[in-house]
Amino acid sequence: MTDNRFPIDEVRAQFPALAITDDGRARAYLDNPAGTQVPQATVDAVSRCLIESNANLGGFFPTTRAAEAVVEEAHAGMADFLNAASAREVIIGPNMTTLTYQMSRSLGHLIGPGDEIIVTRMDHEGNIAPWLQLAEDRGAVVRWLDFDRDSYEFKPEALDPLLSHRTKLLALNHASNLIGTINDVKALAAKAKAAGALVYVDSVQYAPHGPIDVQDLGCDFLACSAYKFFGPHLGVLWAREALLKELPAYKVRAVGDYLPDKFESGTPNIEGMAGLNGTLAYLDWLAERTAGEAHRAPYRHMRGRGQALHAAIDVFARYERDLTARLIEGLQSIPRLKVHGITEEADIDRRVPTVSFTIPGVAPKEIARRLAEANIFVWSGHNYALELVRHLGIDETEGVLRVGLAHYNTPDEVERLLSLLQEHYGAA
Repeated sequence: MTDNRFPIDEVRAQFPALAITDDGRARAYLDNPAGTQVPQATVDAVSRCLIESNANLGGFFPTTRAAEAVVEEAHAGMADFLNAASAREVIIGPNMTTLTYQMSRSLGHLIGPGDEIIVTRMDHEGNIAPWLQLAEDRGAVVRWLDFDRDSYEFKPEALDPLLSHRTKLLALNHASNLIGTINDVKALAAKAKAAGALVYVDSVQYAPHGPIDVQDLGCDFLACSAYKFFGPHLGVLWAREALLKELPAYKVRAVGDYLPDKFESGTPNIEGMAGLNGTLAYLDWLAERTAGEAHRAPYRHMRGRGQALHAAIDVFARYERDLTARLIEGLQSIPRLKVHGITEEADIDRRVPTVSFTIPGVAPKEIARRLAEANIFVWSGHNYALELVRHLGIDETEGVLRVGLAHYNTPDEVERLLSLLQEHYGAA
């Protein structure tokens, strides 16, 4: 059962979009892997910025100084969110894919003909295509890390034969945007680092569901997207400061080599950064409202707001766990329906609440259309996980039906979904 101590009604009251109805019908936002709703604090922060801080950076008058404060707060806040050593390690840009392409261009200076790049069969295209194209440009060799089709996880030893003295980079995801698997980034990164490779992690799908400590993970780069964890449309890239200092940046000549500015050429999305600050303020509120000693204790070593931000995510991760278990249990009760991903309740902690399934003979887009008619929002298709659906033998033109929970979803919404699926597809 869902933890009754989680104040779901108070949480939902923070998100104005959740109160919208269509012809008197409530919306069920189960499309969260593609983008989450935002709290009122985010909306207010964007509005205030456009009124009070609507100026470019670098001047002496009040609005430009206010804009600079917004930008500084966003970088510092994300440093705490990720437990980075410094705000200088945080790059904020349009989205994860764009930032990854940008960084791949810089990393190309370290990769030459015959060098090797490892990518995985589980990743989103945003963490595959940039490296495939970089390899093509530089004459490098691409090696593929496969996951086990029965367990839906990487076997750590599967990485060993792929590593060599020529391995320059391992790119992998923290959690799958299609099957939900949480990967053992720390163990895989340690293997790659021991071979002398850099490690680039896509944490877009993990960030809304689990606390991130980049110092503990042992990777070199980690990317996430604010609009996947209740913020505005921004991407965030963390990297070790020493690496960022060393790497060349593709920038205009007027920008110096100081961090993180050399990787943030052009006028930044200041109102977006203000919205990000509002999202982090919401997490502060949630920690104050819900996080007890059990949630805070694992993060006592973190400085500044890090402890509170991580504790807040820890709180709702526990709430999501039970909701996910109920969703999977209900889906598996439907004849012929196949959940692609970890399903055992004892293993729920090894996945995020992104659950994909197929029903033989039923097009996922038709299921999505039927659910949309009932005001239940989901996604269908390959969801940019091309290699993953191919590896599972799923027709990439059809893909899967993907349901993604967030901490503002309710047991009633899950039951609405299951009831409709049972009604239309429950016959054996």
